[in-house]
Amino acid sequence: MRSRFSAFAVNLPEYLLATWHAKTRPTDLVVDEAMIWHRLDIIRTESGGPFDSRGVVEFEAHYSLLNHSSSQHEISEFVREDGRWYYVDGED
Repeated sequence: MRSRFSAFAVNLPEYLLATWHAKTRPTDLVVDEAMIWHRLDIIRTESGGPFDSRGVVEFEAHYSLLNHSSSQHEISEFVREDGRWYYVDGED
């Protein structure tokens, strides 16, 4: 989760796509370079430990766009396959 936030912050859509599960991954991803990501607050986690195959992360990501501050709240689902975690989907 944190690595994906960092990828948004430094504009690395290739990493975001590589860590997105194949079943839900878009064919292309454009990251808005005008967005400045400030902070990631993890609200809660469910599973996602070293012996789990799935995990849920509820978070709030704070950003600014054109001098307007805002945040995005999401509950994200992740799965582990072959030892790697992949983002599956999220809901607001």
